[in-house]
Order: sequence, then C-alpha cells, then structure tokens
Amino acid sequence: MQSSQPYPPGLMGLRGAHPGSFEVAHAVGWGGAQFPRPDELTDSTYDLVIVGGGLSGLAAAVRYRQQAGNKAKILVLDNHDDFGGHAKRNEFDVDGKKLICYGGSQSIDTPGSYSPAARQLLVDAGIEVQRFYDYYDQDFNQQHKLQSGVYFSASKYGKDVTGPAIFGWRARTMNDAETEQAISGYPLDEDDRKSLFKLLRTEQDFMSGDARETKIDRLRRMSYGDYLQQVVGVSESVYLVFRDSIKGLWGVGWDALSALEAYRMGMPGLSGLGIGELPAVGHGFDEPYIFHFPDGNAGVARALVRMLIPEAVPGTSMEDLVTSRVDYQQLDSRVSNTRIRLNSTAVDIRHAADRQHVDVTYIRNGQSQRVRARHAIWAGYNAMLPHVCPEVPEEQVEAIDYASKVPLVYISIAVRNWRAFANLGFGSISIPQPELMHSFGLDFPVSMGDYQFTQNPDEATVLHGTYVPSVPDQGLSAREQHTAGRKILFEKTYAEMEAAIIRQLQGALAPGGFDAARDIAGITVNRWPHGYAYEYNDLNDPEGFSPENGPHVMGRAQIGRISIANSDASAFAYVNGAFDAAERAVEEQLKVS
Repeated sequence: MQSSQPYPPGLMGLRGAHPGSFEVAHAVGWGGAQFPRPDELTDSTYDLVIVGGGLSGLAAAVRYRQQAGNKAKILVLDNHDDFGGHAKRNEFDVDGKKLICYGGSQSIDTPGSYSPAARQLLVDAGIEVQRFYDYYDQDFNQQHKLQSGVYFSASKYGKDVTGPAIFGWRARTMNDAETEQAISGYPLDEDDRKSLFKLLRTEQDFMSGDARETKIDRLRRMSYGDYLQQVVGVSESVYLVFRDSIKGLWGVGWDALSALEAYRMGMPGLSGLGIGELPAVGHGFDEPYIFHFPDGNAGVARALVRMLIPEAVPGTSMEDLVTSRVDYQQLDSRVSNTRIRLNSTAVDIRHAADRQHVDVTYIRNGQSQRVRARHAIWAGYNAMLPHVCPEVPEEQVEAIDYASKVPLVYISIAVRNWRAFANLGFGSISIPQPELMHSFGLDFPVSMGDYQFTQNPDEATVLHGTYVPSVPDQGLSAREQHTAGRKILFEKTYAEMEAAIIRQLQGALAPGGFDAARDIAGITVNRWPHGYAYEYNDLNDPEGFSPENGPHVMGRAQIGRISIANSDASAFAYVNGAFDAAERAVEEQLKVS
C-alpha cells in the first residue's frame, strides 16, 4: 500500500537542514536545554546504536554487520526526514519528465586513492567505479559547444555582463588574442583590463630575489589576495575577479587561502616563480571528476541502505539505484535486524551503570525515547558530541572545538529548457562578488540505465547552484569566516534566497533568451549550516596539520563503548573520509568485549 507520507526526495523549498531537523539540537547546543531520560527503556537492547545516518553512519552499520554477522541488531538514528546526511537526493517532475539531482555530497572523488577498506566497501555495495566512464558523458560540453562563463552583476558592476571565463582549463589553453577578446567586454576600466591581461599571460618571477624554499615559505604565509595586490601589484578590481572562484572547493575565497595553494591550483601570476611541482594537499586530481550518480552521493547512500535493508531499496544493480523508489516504511521495520529511524535527534549519550552498555536518549515526535546497546558510534556533527555526551574529556572537547564546519547551500533548479545556455555557449557560470550563488550551471551529464541526461536544449533539466556564505577581506581566518557565514545563513529565509537566485539567473541568462517566470519549474534550496568537514589549510593552520595529524586525532578518541565516525574525524570532507572513519570506529568497538 502506498504511504500517505511525503516522499522526502520530492520535497521542494527549504531542504538540507530542514525545519524539524535542527530545533532540538539547537535547544541543546545553544540553549543548554535538557530533556528527560525515560526511566525505562522504550526499545529493546541492540548490539550497536549509531547516531547519524549519513555516509559514515551507514558505512559503520554495514561494516559492523559484515564483521559481527547478519544477526547483529543495529539501530541507526538520524535527525532528518531522509537518510544519507549531506548525501541528499532531490527530485522534480517537470511536464511529466522525472529529473533527479543532488542536494549535498557530490561525487566519489578520485576513487583510485581510496584506502583498501574504502575501496572494498564500494565493491561490496555494488558500485563499480570504472562504469562511470560509460555513464558520464565527458564530451558533452564539446559536443554542444559549451564553455565556462562569468557573470558580472549590475548590483556590483553597474550593468549585467555575461562573458567567457578566464579561469579554468579553457582559459589555460587560450592564446593572447583569445584572452584579450574574452576580457574585452568585462565591466572594468581600461587600465584594469590591461592589468588583467598581463596577469593572465605573464611568466614573470615576482620573487626573483628569493631562493626556492624562501618563496615557498612566503607563499605559505600570505593569502593569494595579498600576493596579487602587494607582490604583483594588481588593483583590487582585478583581484576581485578571482577572489570567489575557489569557494566551492574550500568554502572561502582567496582572501583566506594561501598563495601556495593558489600555486598548486595553477592560478595566474605564479607560473614564473620556478618552484616546480608541489605535492597536492588533501585534494588529488589524477583521475577525471566523473564518478557521479545523477543524485550525487545519495546513490552511494542508497547502495548502503540496500545492503542493510534490501526491502527498502528495490533492485539489484547500479542503474536501478537511480530510478528505484525507496520504501521508507521498511527502514524501521520490526522484523529487520537493522533499523533506520528518521526524525530522531539524540540528546544524551552515556554509559549505563553496568559500563557494559551505552544508553542513548533521543527525541522523536516531541517525545523522549531511550535505547540501550552494547556499543555506540557517534556519526553526527562532531561539535555536537560534547553537548550530548557528558563523558567527553575536557582535552577532547578542546580538540573538537578547534574545527568549524563549512556552511554551504546547494541549490537545485528545475528548468523547462536550457536553450539560454546553448544560445550563450556556456555550460557553467561563475560570479565574482556574488549576491548569493557564486556559481551555477547545467548538472553533471550522467546517464544510467533508464535515466538519461538531456541532449536537447529544449528539454527540461536541472541546474546546480552553489552558495557559500562568508565574510571576505575583513582579516578573518577560514574558521572565523565559517562561523560568521553560518550566522548569515541562519538569518536568511527561503524567500530571500529564492528571490536572489531568480535575480542572478535572470541577470546572467537574459542575453540567451532566459525568462525566469516562464522557464523555472521549481527550486530546492539545500541549506547546510554545518556542511563540509573542516580541512586544514596553509594560511590558517600550523604547518604539518593534515588528515593524518591535527586536533581531530584527539577529537575522535574512543570513549569506552562509544566511538566516533564522521568526516570531521578524518579532517577530510569526502566519501573516503567518511568511510575510513567508519572503518576505524567499528574496529575500535569490535575490540571491546
């Protein structure tokens, strides 16, 4: 029988940290609220309770069951109305066409670099990464003659201008004439355009008097913004063309990231320094960025849930993961040894009096519930743990508090056609000094099984937009900007964001014939105030901090029968960061008799 409850992936409006998912946690974390612990258990005793149904929590459930056996009783609690955590799926129905897209965790990045355990988990889940070479149309942009564009808004530049971008792979292949032509229409004065052209084409060594190691040290200690303005000597207007181009990767602009990172990324003005190749820090780019389900890593979450509760995700293949309709009623079935309980926010985690069990109190439908397990894994937002677990040592609390998650918004926009993109010749558009989105464009061109990505500009499709709130050029570090950006995000209403999205789309795409009132079929704003895990960077953190070394190592320390599994614990905001944390946490608990 079909459930009368709303189907979470199909809900529009404000999603991500949606109303109903965060209020209890905020009451505890912000207001110090205390909820009653029921005197009696309200559920049976489990072998393992996992708090957090994102990729790390689901992976921990899979790995524990693989090691402890199918009879192990596992309960996963999550505060959202859908599983997957940040791996969120969005769906639209536009004029009878089903559109599927992602509202959070994006892709399986560089799977060749995964640990053996993380790679094996993908295999066990039935995800054959090599098949994405067939699923992902790497020639889509070339076939449709689409390049990267840039949009200068009237609110910042006096008039709306959409033109070719001068960063990215295409810009690196431009010759002098093509570069000059690209920037000729930019709304900058003549001196700034000349300065921008020189910056883009120069091979000058702006640190010619320094030895190689001195250059590296200086680059590590200054922002790329300062390098451009103080060392190269470009104007603020030229610097601002580049400042926000990196926000989708790091969560801040080039005002809060080092010039050394800019060197690694191949940014202009640095190629003549003669430093040579430097190892990447945190991010690898040896494989193409193609390992992407149509719903992003929600496809990975679905594969894990299928392993745990096959009845909930019908089908047997990678392809039907995309088109299967999840039966949410099966997630918390009494007859299943593994249960996923949504809309459930943990408010208290502590060892029972016998020290052989852990009690977890959670709020569901306004009521306090208490469950007991032999083991517990915290797979939620790490900074929340000290507020709900009184047993976290003070030294560990201090280590957890070092990081600040990156606030971000992933925006899914269903449009009735993408004719404006075809007319303009752009598949993606970046926005300097953005009002909201710093970039948007056509979704990834992935076709799997019965789901086919659009090939006709007159067909409906989905646009993906990204907004990372920050406070640039005020001397704030990345962590400080994440905290300030989170406050900005909490204060923005859906209506305000929707209006800004429409203004930006109309301003950028109008020259291609776009009409927002006619062409937009739906908007889903996936708000993640606590989004990416914090990753250490050259400018703001001590040299030597990395996924292998830093406060997060102390922050993830085992607390008896409680272990920690999340990407925060890996200081790495990627699928393998979540998987590796799950593997470690499960191994810790299997050693506890």
